[in-house]
Amino acid sequence: MRINKISVTKLFGVFNHPVALNMEDRITIIHSPNGFGKTALLRLINDFFNSPYSELRTIPFEEFRIDFDDGSYLQINKFIDTIEDKKNKDLIFYFSKPGAEAEIFSPNLLIGSLAETNVSLDITEERLQSSGGIETQTKTSESTAFQNLIKSLTNLTKELTSSIKINKEPKWLSELKSSIDVHFIETQRLLTPSNVPEAAVDTKHPSMIPSVNIYSQELAEEIQAKLAEYGALSQSLERTFPARIFNNKTSSNVTEETLRNQLNDIEEKRSHLIEIGLLDKDENPDFQIEQHIDNTTKNILSVYVEDVEKKLMVFKELATKIELFVRIIKQRFLYKNMSISKEKGFTFTTPDGKPLSPTDLSFGEQHELVMLYELLFKVQPNSLVLIDEPELSLHIAWQIEFLKDLRAIIKLANFDVLLATHSPDIIDDSWDLTVELQGLVE
Repeated sequence: MRINKISVTKLFGVFNHPVALNMEDRITIIHSPNGFGKTALLRLINDFFNSPYSELRTIPFEEFRIDFDDGSYLQINKFIDTIEDKKNKDLIFYFSKPGAEAEIFSPNLLIGSLAETNVSLDITEERLQSSGGIETQTKTSESTAFQNLIKSLTNLTKELTSSIKINKEPKWLSELKSSIDVHFIETQRLLTPSNVPEAAVDTKHPSMIPSVNIYSQELAEEIQAKLAEYGALSQSLERTFPARIFNNKTSSNVTEETLRNQLNDIEEKRSHLIEIGLLDKDENPDFQIEQHIDNTTKNILSVYVEDVEKKLMVFKELATKIELFVRIIKQRFLYKNMSISKEKGFTFTTPDGKPLSPTDLSFGEQHELVMLYELLFKVQPNSLVLIDEPELSLHIAWQIEFLKDLRAIIKLANFDVLLATHSPDIIDDSWDLTVELQGLVE
């Protein structure tokens, strides 16, 4: 299932924005003057699929709708109450499928009025006394008084908690949200929150780590995981190799020439994987058979070729992504050399061979690196990718090349893109992919 239209009514109380997605080209570009709600629209989409509706509650709108290519649609209405505590928080979800009764759900907290439930948060002396708290008329030790205070606060917490009910998300909504993976590449993409527990960090906010460092380590771990898979498959095939040779009946159609071509082909594949950093270089890289291949040897080699092809297939998807990743980076980073390794992920050197930390790259280079990495390695197939201002810190020449690179990645990774931009250079000559956000509510 794919999204084919997004629309919002009275965004900020002012704008109506219908956005039909380009289903064939798979790229839709929204543009407008500042303040028209490009980023807000992306945040609403991301919030529905990935977060606890915080943006849906805080961004002002009247109706938000997502249409799908199977004829179904999700509509979210926001009802603004005059009570300040409930303002912009009452959401109603409607999900309609052709030929089926509409589903309705509200994710709001059903909180009973404090006045109605007679739950008070005022910790007065009288309140504590009435609930077995601090006794002012009789002398007690400080220890006993403290224990009674804790007991009183615990009782009050239980009373308050019992008055709060949270609507459990229905199955149809969970299934709808999981049917499409939405990946949001925000404007703040050069830093990523640390995984270190907040309690272990001497700050009010989680520490932030440069994204290029995190992604370099992630790539190293992904390569190591593939190597482990490759090793496990190799061991499995080696254990059964003798039995499979014995049971193998090589077809008479497999000629000596065919076998030699197959052997050359797998050696080329192996050399390519070594070149892009996925395999270590062999001590004896050339596997050549000069003499005539008899039927017995042909039987053994046919099993060997089949095994090696299976093992090298483990790297196929990752190798294709790395190859495109390196090719684009090398075209952009003219005075830096990029290498891939299982130990460090991606690394850089200067033209004279000096090592260069990813964080030493310019902001524009880091933006390019982060966007390419996320698009190639972090996005699931058939996802909707939201990109906010891809032009940030990029040279005009890089902006002009952005859509070409994006098309190559989409062809490989198979996903849809909705991006917001201010840059005519990003759009270049692809104005047919654009939707202009405009129109005041009359």
